[in-house]
Amino acid sequence: MLFERPGGGERAVLVHLDAQDPAAREDPHEFRELAKSAGAEIVGFVNVARHQPSAKFLIGSGKVEELHDLVRDDEVELVIFNHTLTPSQERNLERALACRVLDRTGLILDIFAQRARTHEGKLQVELAQLDHMSTRLVRGWTHLERQKGGIGLRGPGETQLETDRRLLRVRIRQIKQRLEKVRSQREQARRGRRRADIPLISLVGYTNAGKSTLFNALTESEVYAANQLFATLDPTLRRLELGDLGPVVIADTVGFIRHLPHKLVESFRATLEESSNADLLLHVIDAHEPERDQQIEQVMAVLTEIGAHELPILEVYNKVDLLDGIEPQIQRNADGVPQRVWVSAQQGLGLDLLKQAVAELLGNDLFVGTLRLPQQLGRMRAQLFDLGAVQSETHDEEGVSLLDVRLQRVELHRLISRAGLEAETFFEQHTLQ
Repeated sequence: MLFERPGGGERAVLVHLDAQDPAAREDPHEFRELAKSAGAEIVGFVNVARHQPSAKFLIGSGKVEELHDLVRDDEVELVIFNHTLTPSQERNLERALACRVLDRTGLILDIFAQRARTHEGKLQVELAQLDHMSTRLVRGWTHLERQKGGIGLRGPGETQLETDRRLLRVRIRQIKQRLEKVRSQREQARRGRRRADIPLISLVGYTNAGKSTLFNALTESEVYAANQLFATLDPTLRRLELGDLGPVVIADTVGFIRHLPHKLVESFRATLEESSNADLLLHVIDAHEPERDQQIEQVMAVLTEIGAHELPILEVYNKVDLLDGIEPQIQRNADGVPQRVWVSAQQGLGLDLLKQAVAELLGNDLFVGTLRLPQQLGRMRAQLFDLGAVQSETHDEEGVSLLDVRLQRVELHRLISRAGLEAETFFEQHTLQ
């Protein structure tokens, strides 16, 4: 029988394993920030130099005894590991330390549970928590694993553990059905935007890179932004006017982090699809972060996992005001195409340059010009008006319509094809330079 779990959990000791494998190594500073974001009162930080993790405790038995004394002396209620623990390791550590033990995945899930504001966000967090909990149910029911017999104890042949697992499966199925409805509603909204030829821009990046601050600066919104990890959880969409390009929709999304639990990626699929279906990704990077290259790699790894790595990406190096000798600017590749923009969302520096770069990238597939349509192309004229592509209309001396048009080239080519015309011939005869 396990100990009774305390209701608190704020006084915490952090345990960081200094692994030899670079791929498995975590950032201790980021670990502290995660714990603070979760509301923990950090009373100790234990750094363990162990190159071969223990199967029973992850750390050595000597460190476990040291931790036990620390927990007892400082009245610690929670020990948090900066690594993923197996269910058996978590159970063994709780027995040995006589307090709650949480691993990195559980810590991130707790932060997400605190940050979720919308009904959809809460459902997504609950799904991830239930998936995580399903492998750890045995921890709380070790005394009920066997079916009991005797008078008054004979039941339907199902242990308490099996009952809990069945109830979990039912709840997980219900949540997935609700999230599928959310997903279909998002897809309908995306189809509506595509019909209106409104491009979607999605902000992606490492957590606390300044995405929400940039989002607010661009759209004059008041989305919650704070200097903490995972301040934004629920996606927010706003409309933005970009000069000749016209209206675009910009989406602020959840930040990524190294070794983002796969369960979270799966649970937040409906939200992350805003990124995988975007016309352009703005990869917001903390230019002042010493480990920004590693953070860029982690973001690209998550984008690959959700199938968004092949989309057009514009790198936005944020917090330029914290760097010496670097001014807001657009950096281009050998073909003159914008690759990265240096800005300060907090100070409002370089935002016009960012809008210019976005307009250039999205405007490559946009036709902006004047079409000269005679009366025999009246059907095409009506279709252009139906699409909302006509900005203004005048007529020359011969009564020919002169239409100022802004339209996706693929849509214009479709109209030309329907009219039975060749695109090259049409542009020679019916466009004014």
